[in-house]
Amino acid sequence: MRFVAGVMVSVCLLGVGSLGAQSSNAAKQIVDSMLTHENDPAEHRNLYLYLSEERSERTGGHLWRERVVETSVGKVRLLLAEDGKPLGADRATLERAKLAQVELHPEEFQRRAQATKSDEDHAEQLLTLLGKAFLFDDPRVDGSDLEIGFRPDPAYKTQSLEERVLHAMAGTILVDQRTLQLHRIEGKTSSDVSLGFGLLGTVHAGSGFNTTHEMEPGGDWKDATVNTAIEGKVMLFKEIGRNEHVVHSDFQRLAPDISVAQAVEMLER
Repeated sequence: MRFVAGVMVSVCLLGVGSLGAQSSNAAKQIVDSMLTHENDPAEHRNLYLYLSEERSERTGGHLWRERVVETSVGKVRLLLAEDGKPLGADRATLERAKLAQVELHPEEFQRRAQATKSDEDHAEQLLTLLGKAFLFDDPRVDGSDLEIGFRPDPAYKTQSLEERVLHAMAGTILVDQRTLQLHRIEGKTSSDVSLGFGLLGTVHAGSGFNTTHEMEPGGDWKDATVNTAIEGKVMLFKEIGRNEHVVHSDFQRLAPDISVAQAVEMLER
């Protein structure tokens, strides 16, 4: 598989040099292969324990350091520190009590986990549009990656307000040459985006996001950093958060059948 991927990349890059008018097609082939990996459940089924640092609306603007255990139904979290300081005794007791509730009421945990997951990653939402709503620049070798610029395809008709904002972004993607996995994606709006003729709000120019994936010891490409900055006045737009900064580290692969109760036990140690 790696050999085939390497051959395909070589052919695509040769096409860039000899078929200038068709160079965007070469980039599209690489992007399509990357999206195949991203959309393959078999490549995202491994579960991990890791550390997370996050500042977002979920954290109330504070910097939270959490230990996170992935399960098949959602992520179980334990808050360790806030704004660089370990939790006091009372707060630590409260957080462990929350863990106990997760184990006692797994159905409620699953409901909240699914709600969080639907809002979690703006890059994933853009990825669903990449193959159909954007035009691509020639791929360029950047170290071990292929760098591909993208910009909105004016022929694409957006299907929702969220798509309208995402489709207004231009940026770059980095694709690992060896595996054709997504390494990094970043996008930014170059001008204000008016929603509902301005009645529903406006997303300001410069709003955007970036996400970096890194290969972990288990061979999976996992989110290492996620940054989102959406500026403007937006009504009825829950799906796109305002500001978020997330860093994940210290990944440890877990058994594929870990339960919520086992995840809680692991965090309580």
